[in-house]
Amino acid sequence: MEMSGDVVEDNHKTEESQPEEEEVPPQLLKGKKLSWQKLRRFDSLDIESSSVRGHHAHGSKTVAWTMILHLAFQSIGIVYGDIGTSPLYVFASTFPNGIQHNDDILGVLSIIFYTLTLIPLVKYVFIVLRANDNGDGGTFALYSLICRYAKVGLIPSQQAEDQEVSNFQLELPNNRLKRASWLKSKLENSQFAKFFLLFATMLGTSMVIGDGVLTPCISVLSAVGGIKEATSAMSDDMIVWISVAILVLLFSAQRFGTDKVGYTFAPIICIWFAFIGGIGIFNFLKFDTTVIKALNPQYIFDYFKRNKKEAWISLGGTVLSITGTEALFADVGHFTVKSIQISMCSVIYPALILAYAGQAAFLRKHSDLIRDPFFQSIPRSLYWPVFIIAVLAAIIASQAMISGSFSIIQQSLSLGCFPRVKIVHTSAKYEGQVYIPEINYLLMLACVGVTLGFRSTARIGNAYGIAVVFVMTLTSSFLVLIMIMIWKTHIVLIISYVLVIGTIELIYLSSVLYKFDQGGYLPLAFAAILMIIMYVWNDVHRSKYYYELDHKISPDKLKEVVTSTNLSQMPGLAIFYSELVQGIPPIFKHYVSNVPALHSVLVFVSIKSLPIGKVPTDERFLFCRMEPYELSVFRCVVRYGYTDVRNEQEPFENLLIERLKGFIADGEFWLSQNDLNKDDDSGEYLDEREVDGENNEHKDVKQVDEEKRQEAIDKEIEAVNQAWRAGVVHLIGENEVVAGKRASLARRIIIDYAYNFLKRNLRQSEKVFDIPHKRMLKVGMTYEL
Repeated sequence: MEMSGDVVEDNHKTEESQPEEEEVPPQLLKGKKLSWQKLRRFDSLDIESSSVRGHHAHGSKTVAWTMILHLAFQSIGIVYGDIGTSPLYVFASTFPNGIQHNDDILGVLSIIFYTLTLIPLVKYVFIVLRANDNGDGGTFALYSLICRYAKVGLIPSQQAEDQEVSNFQLELPNNRLKRASWLKSKLENSQFAKFFLLFATMLGTSMVIGDGVLTPCISVLSAVGGIKEATSAMSDDMIVWISVAILVLLFSAQRFGTDKVGYTFAPIICIWFAFIGGIGIFNFLKFDTTVIKALNPQYIFDYFKRNKKEAWISLGGTVLSITGTEALFADVGHFTVKSIQISMCSVIYPALILAYAGQAAFLRKHSDLIRDPFFQSIPRSLYWPVFIIAVLAAIIASQAMISGSFSIIQQSLSLGCFPRVKIVHTSAKYEGQVYIPEINYLLMLACVGVTLGFRSTARIGNAYGIAVVFVMTLTSSFLVLIMIMIWKTHIVLIISYVLVIGTIELIYLSSVLYKFDQGGYLPLAFAAILMIIMYVWNDVHRSKYYYELDHKISPDKLKEVVTSTNLSQMPGLAIFYSELVQGIPPIFKHYVSNVPALHSVLVFVSIKSLPIGKVPTDERFLFCRMEPYELSVFRCVVRYGYTDVRNEQEPFENLLIERLKGFIADGEFWLSQNDLNKDDDSGEYLDEREVDGENNEHKDVKQVDEEKRQEAIDKEIEAVNQAWRAGVVHLIGENEVVAGKRASLARRIIIDYAYNFLKRNLRQSEKVFDIPHKRMLKVGMTYEL
């Protein structure tokens, strides 16, 4: 059933609106215990987290070392495929016009060595991973940390109770508070700063997804192209079509989940790193051990002195040595910080250094073979084994950014920055491993399109560099804010970070932007499309929230409506859904004006996302009883973190009602002391003690209180059970959103065309909460924004 209502124009300015002070029911003033009760909730998230005792992301217990080592092994197959296949094309991309001076090889090797050391190892493994949000990584994790510390969110849904969520609190040092407080105040009082932080977060998210498109293209093309060294019968067209077939198979395997894919891929990547490290040692010893001189950074200065502008342009090739580094952070939610650190320091970093040193030693003696130094430097007897492993490793390379794309889209979806898509939790053993069918399909189409369109690794490499450096630069910007406000790092260390890491990244950024017209525009085009989608959805999402906030029903109005003699009572339980946290949504008034009947139990459910990775399951539901207290009218706020997956084991309805009965069982929230001391027969209030019958035996008032309280509780729980048995109806707002009469042309395009197009083609609310269609009632209402 659908009802459409009168159009109400919304003339407020959403950016300037402030939440009204909500009238607080008397029972909320009696203390936390009497107002909002935390109740236990068991769902698939408990099943998953209990499988890993004290899992990294969401608890303070230490993860067993055997589990850390298992995750470290898994991470090799998921996280490092991209950065591990970079030796296939780095030197060839750095010297597209050949090697002009033999010492240029030492200069480039020195650049690669210090880039690998300072960016993936120092910055990400030892600094950025510390900025995880209870174990979750990525751009949105950094944004959520800032949102928790400073009120920079654009939707006014904050509640004091949010601070009581165990994962919400930040452990803050007590020194250097003045600088942190100053920056926090500036961010909170600047509307521009709030929008800019959100814009930067969306940009970083879009660039990571762009990486998920470009990584498979360049990795697979590079590896498959190596077969030209063995046979000249393989044409470029054949290589392209083989690459396309491989990409389609890879994306088809994603539905099996990160867990299975990781254990399948990890042995292959381990063999790959053993190959490139071993061949590197072989070439280093056979051709030129003097390349160890590249440890001296003087060769970098000499390289720039000799080549000047060409050296600066060549940085667009050397930066490809750190492609996929962002996956270290984006994918940390699939594993643990320690597991990433162990795998990087013990396997990945040494193997990469050896691989590049070996290629440099080979090129010192064979500078004319720069077109494909990787396959040229392989001993002939190992060519086919290495080629096969290289193709498999290139296939796996894309897995890192695909997994990262899934994780970061899940985060942005929960924070209202991405349209609704289906989130599939693929592992009952490890947290954070998700699969998004719609995104997987779109990424596959984009990869196939780029591969068929560009057809060469050179042009794709130009595009790839821009995406990589943009994300790194944004991560550094957020990290500096976190250092100042949250970690309260010493100013000398902050300045050192900016001067060293920041300078390196800005130099790389200036170099890759030089090749904008040679394919560099591609990631920016991807980012622009994604940001338009994210901005449209988030902008209308915020405007709808402010509309409901401005038109919410006050407690007095609610009391007037539910006690109206014009409304008939019918058995059953009605659940009204909305995202409004500060009161009763306007859709309720619209409902009763069209259907003059109310169920015996009413529950207004507000779905709320917190800027935190996970909300502990026993802290998810918050309840409050609404006036009039003699009727069964409740408000419930259901809180989720941005990596929480909606329950798939048990219907949301069952969970909600069980928690509601648990809240009622607390018993202290709705009977005043006078109510408890009131005599049922005479209606008079008892004094200190009550006379019990003719025997003149005294009964303690506290005992009477407890008996009356328990009797009332049992009666109320039975009323809920009766209503449940009579039937549950789920009322969802089917809101039609249109631009107001005074809206600008741009506003009309955003709301009437862009947003409504996205809404029509994506998942509906009832699918998110597994609401049965037979017991669902859609209440139509038009919002003019």
